[in-house]
Amino acid sequence: MRDFFYTFKPVFRAIAILFFLLPVIGLSQNFTISGYVKDKANGESAVGANVYVKESMTGTSTNAYGFFSLTLPQGKYTLVCSYIGYNTFTDTLELNKNISKTISLSPQGKDLAEVEITSEKTDANVQSTQMSSVQLDMAQIKKLPAFMGEVDILKSIQLIPGVKSAGDGNSGFYVRGGGPDQNLILLDEATVYNASHLLGFFSVFNGDAIKNVTLIKGGMPAQYGGRLASVLDISMKEGNSQKFQVDGGIGFISSRLTIQGPIKKDKASFIISARRTYLDVLSKPFFKYIKPNSDFKGSSYFFYDLNAKLNWQISNKDKLFFSSYFGRDVFKFKDDESDFGVKVPWGNATACLRWNHLYNSKLFSNVSLVYTNYDFSFTAEQSNFELTIFSGIRDWNAKYDLVYIPNPRHNVKVGLNYIYHTFTPSNVSAKQGETTFNFGQIIRLYSHEAAAYISDDWEIAPRLKVNAGLRFSYFAQVGPFTRYQKDQFGKTIDTVIYSKGKKVTDYNGLEPRASVRYNLTKTMSVKASYTHNYQYIHLASISSVSLPTDVWMPCTELIKPQIGDQYALGVFKNFKKDMYESSVEVYYKTMKNQIDYKEGAEPQDNVFDNPDNAFTYGKGEAYGIEFFFKNRTGKLTGWVGYTLS
Repeated sequence: MRDFFYTFKPVFRAIAILFFLLPVIGLSQNFTISGYVKDKANGESAVGANVYVKESMTGTSTNAYGFFSLTLPQGKYTLVCSYIGYNTFTDTLELNKNISKTISLSPQGKDLAEVEITSEKTDANVQSTQMSSVQLDMAQIKKLPAFMGEVDILKSIQLIPGVKSAGDGNSGFYVRGGGPDQNLILLDEATVYNASHLLGFFSVFNGDAIKNVTLIKGGMPAQYGGRLASVLDISMKEGNSQKFQVDGGIGFISSRLTIQGPIKKDKASFIISARRTYLDVLSKPFFKYIKPNSDFKGSSYFFYDLNAKLNWQISNKDKLFFSSYFGRDVFKFKDDESDFGVKVPWGNATACLRWNHLYNSKLFSNVSLVYTNYDFSFTAEQSNFELTIFSGIRDWNAKYDLVYIPNPRHNVKVGLNYIYHTFTPSNVSAKQGETTFNFGQIIRLYSHEAAAYISDDWEIAPRLKVNAGLRFSYFAQVGPFTRYQKDQFGKTIDTVIYSKGKKVTDYNGLEPRASVRYNLTKTMSVKASYTHNYQYIHLASISSVSLPTDVWMPCTELIKPQIGDQYALGVFKNFKKDMYESSVEVYYKTMKNQIDYKEGAEPQDNVFDNPDNAFTYGKGEAYGIEFFFKNRTGKLTGWVGYTLS
């Protein structure tokens, strides 16, 4: 890491100077109105609410935390805030100084106890620079047909053009020809490495705890990185800050319970949501009735999830969030007749601590500390012999992001990100009675990943808007590590030992991103985008089903970074006052340094060897056209999509 910081010291110095200068850049005689938009009924922040002044129709949208900022010349204005499912907020104000304001929106309809909100403006698909992106609220997702009564986010996004299922019994998905590992899945900024329950029939996301979902298939903004294909950004609910609320449900195979409420009204709130299947409980009396002395009476399967989130508004300028997720699948098979048993536990754990700070009315920051862990194991037992295969990945992540809004035409974002990875590729252990077999030390691979980015969403002219960004990424594998050098027959002829923290190899690259929107009319636009991405971690699979043989691997001396380029062009058109939206997009992408297991590779090949010796590499390309039509409002809503790729 010392070599890394020394090499790129000028880059970080320039970014640091920019961080200090941003609060004072763009000071003028104009004044700024800024603040937050929230749901009056439960205090949830309103993401993507439309805030504008009536006189000039100059406006903006709230960010992921409900924050907005508008800089205007001195004068008298009518401020309007609109949001689907809510009464429009209107206020007249005299702008002769900077104003901070919290807008509370009331749900439409007196008889509605709860109203789910959507996270986009009605014409966002036409007016924004972002293309190849879809936002879904949980109200939409819950209306879709559900397998065994379980609402599933991953199954829902597979109905979107350009997204294809990885197959029955697998929750992985392919986006525009990319592999399942090329999708960055985030739950409140924490990476989820395996998003499946029941070997892929269900996802790990409990719909009762989720607020909104955004899928980006192309034109990936500079703040996202580390993957080639897509970003699936999922946000959890913050908890009702007005009153206590208990929700639950009993399904065909699982039940769920959600508790939320204020810790201190309008200041702090919490939400806890749990879900558990009871196939194991239901099956026991059934098998006992069919065959009281069944040889399989010790067999069972169940999974469970626990989501929790706390938020505390310390002051008008500071807010803390803590969110976490823990989920587990537990499969057990027992055959008493042959004295044979199998245990397959796997699961994820995430935790994220975030601090929002408002430096001034134009500058908003977010600091995040994130922990992610995923582990998977397979244990087979017979008589007194036991064999275990296990793998996993653990991350410690720190992020710092700044959003600077000098005026409604500019939205500048800069940030830094650092991740410390610990990879545990497929390892093997075995014992018989008191005898433990020697398979060498547990293989763990360590690496640093860092990135810095800057982007500007800039409305150059009323018809022309550009989002340009640049991301610099760096990756280094470090010790402790032992490299086994082999001859042509696979026999070890030498070893090279790297001490703790010693650099083994490193990679870096610049990742330019750009998207352009040009308005043909008020309801029709043309967009184009280009993204260049590096991916430094890889998933290699021996089989098509999620087993311990699916391992996450870092870049090494043998494994090079995956590199992807994607070009996209689209036409977007709305009809009947944005009641209907439609789009046609074409794309072309290339992928280098793709990874897969060599033919005949087995997990036990890692014993006294390096895991990267088992892989082979290639390249790929993908191209296609996507059609999308959506009915947003009315008694009949939904969408139709078609993909040729």
